[in-house]
Formats: sequence, structure tokens, C-alpha cells
Amino acid sequence: MKLCEIINVGTELLLGEILNTNAQFLCRELAGMGIAVRRILTVGDNPERLKEDFLTALGRSDIVVLTGGLGPTKDDLTKEVVCEALGVPLKEDPAQRQAIEEFFERRGGQSGCSGQDSGISASNFKQAMVPQGCIVLGNANGTAPGCAVTREGKLVALLPGPPRELRPMFGTALRPLLRPYASGAIVSHHVKTAGLGESRMAELAGDLLDMENPTVAPYAKEGESYLRVSAYAAAKEEAEALCAPVIDSLKKILGNYVYSVDQSLEETLFALLLEQGKTITFAESCTGGGICGALTGLPGASEVFKYGFVTYSNEAKQDLLGVRGETLSKFGAVSEECAKEMAEGARIKAKADIAVAVTGIAGPGHSEAKPAGLIFLAAADGRQTLARRLDTGRGDRAYNRVAAAKAAMALALDLL
Repeated sequence: MKLCEIINVGTELLLGEILNTNAQFLCRELAGMGIAVRRILTVGDNPERLKEDFLTALGRSDIVVLTGGLGPTKDDLTKEVVCEALGVPLKEDPAQRQAIEEFFERRGGQSGCSGQDSGISASNFKQAMVPQGCIVLGNANGTAPGCAVTREGKLVALLPGPPRELRPMFGTALRPLLRPYASGAIVSHHVKTAGLGESRMAELAGDLLDMENPTVAPYAKEGESYLRVSAYAAAKEEAEALCAPVIDSLKKILGNYVYSVDQSLEETLFALLLEQGKTITFAESCTGGGICGALTGLPGASEVFKYGFVTYSNEAKQDLLGVRGETLSKFGAVSEECAKEMAEGARIKAKADIAVAVTGIAGPGHSEAKPAGLIFLAAADGRQTLARRLDTGRGDRAYNRVAAAKAAMALALDLL
């Protein structure tokens, strides 16, 4: 298996100003080609450190992919540093110079909405400078071309930083150059659970976590725990065949905690509603519409969802959902009793087959009796009403809202 290292260049990444989605994209694409990413490194706009890290990566890996630092400004130095490290001069590529000129001609040299002149400047032609003898990777979405250099059987690829430029360039220009380095396929699947903590899930998985091919690794997200099953083989079909029995074993071990393999909660819920020909509505308090938003983010959601309710105040719970004042006075809005009446009222009001309600303390404010992270959920279908208590033990408002939304969708799956 060929080994790869990714170097993301840009001080803005180290400062946390930009989310590095390029690394995730590249790892996924390279794994699919059977190229293992050994390390991912982020380096600021410092030529000395970049040169040192680049040479170290090149010395121990077959492929080095660098992203960013190909622009027109003085701090865009990736090409210059790589050329210096490899002892290769930079030369202007006439085709790239022409492409830059045509790009700005299309823009018309007019001022943008910011009032700045969008015409061409001499510094833009810096981007037409490429390593001598390289393969130029055309950029149909910007002015900075990428490039690829081979050295003693190894491949060095330079890609622009903006994802809207990097992703199509990888697919159309770099992927064909990487194919000779692809020696197999890496396949990964995620066995997804709800209502089960990561540590308990790992205990149940037991010795399966010690496997080498496939490998089984646990990790957690808000309100969910996953087991990633990954295998390497000469072909994708062989890798899939290695994963299949392990996934089956995990599903048997974890039982009803498993809600899907690879699909999200909302995708799984949507598919099951479609399969059963049922509609759903949600009555939300602490999640503020987050559950409705998750489901309606899927194409075709209107087949199973017509409308929902965000009843944040007690008055809204009473007026829209028919929650009794006596219930609120005796048990409070954050209670199992209130959640049940919210679900039952929402189902009738929306004329839906199923209704799910959630009410709780998102935080950070709380009381001793009702701490942040205390959430009550209910699901009703006209025949029965299921209720569940969730206590995250956290004062993190964002986490509690996401965890509550996922617990609500998991409860809907239980009812279905």
C-alpha cells in the first residue's frame, strides 16, 4: 500500500479562522483509491518550517499533497518552497498566463460590490509560475493552477486552498496521476448506535476492537456512538467482503441499539416512514426547530412531514398543543407528563401518524431540581405513547440541543 502525507499550508488554519475541510475530503478520496494517509500536517506561512516539514514528509512517504499557498500574494510561497527543496526552478507557463488574462477579461475589470478594483494586477501573473518539468493541473474555478512533480518514483502534488477549486481539480486532474500509486482499496463503514455510550459500546464490541484487517474503532458524537469498520484489500469488492461479517457480528452484539449502517438518524427515520407510508410531526421546545430542520434537510421530506411546532413558552404549549395548565402547574414544562401531552396534542393537531415531542433544560441556566441537560421526550401514534428521560450531565447548550434532537429521532424509530 502506498503511503501519503498531506500538508495544509496557511496561518489562517492555525489560527482557527478557517475550518479545514480539505483534509477530510482528501483522506476520503485517497482511502477510496487504496492510498493510506499516514499524517496530516498544518503549517503556517513560514518558508523555513514548510521546507523542513516537506522534506521530512517526502523522505518517508510515496506521495505528498500540499494545499494552499498558491495565490498571488507575498505570503503564498508553497511553490517557491517546494521548488527550492527539490532544486527545481520556477518557469512561467504561457498557457496559464493566458488563462489568467482571460479570467480577468471575463470579469471586465469592473469594481466589485466592495468598491475594490477587480481588474488584473502584475502580482496575479505570479500564479502562472510553475515548477520546471511539472504537470500543470488546470483550474477551471480560479486563477491558481495546481501542479504535480515526480521525483525518484514519488509524487508531489500542489493544490489550491479554496475547496471549490481543490475538489474539482483533484477529481479531473490529480486523480488520474494517482492511479499508478493505487495498490488496492480501503473501505470503511459505520455501525451507528443511539442511546448507548461510547465506553459501553466498546465493552460490548470486546475482542473485535483488536482486529487488524478489518479494524474496528469506536468514537462518539453528540447523542450517538459509532463503530468504524475498515478493511484493506486488492479490490473494493474484497474489502467489502472482509467488512460484512464483522458488521453482522456487531449488529447482533449491539442489538436494538444499532439504528443503521452508514445512514444518519434523519435518513434512517425518513426511509422507515416512507416504507411504512406514515407521516410525522414534531413538537419542540428546547431544540427550537432543530429536529424539523434535520428532517426537512432531506430531499423529498414533504412526503412524510407537513409541519411542526416550536412551542417554547408554556402559553404556546397550552394554546397550540393543548397541554393542560394543571400539568404545567403540578409537574412543570420540563417533565415526562408535559412531553407526553405535547406529543399527543401535536399528533392530533397536525393529523400525523406519529408525533414526537421534546422539552428540557438546554442550559447553561439550571436549578437543583432540574439541571442543564435534563430532557424529556415522548412519541405518540394514537395507540401508545412512549416516554424517555435523557440526562446529558452537561451545561453545554449546543451539545444538549443536538443530543435532544437525535434522541427524539431515535425514539421515533423505536415507536415505528
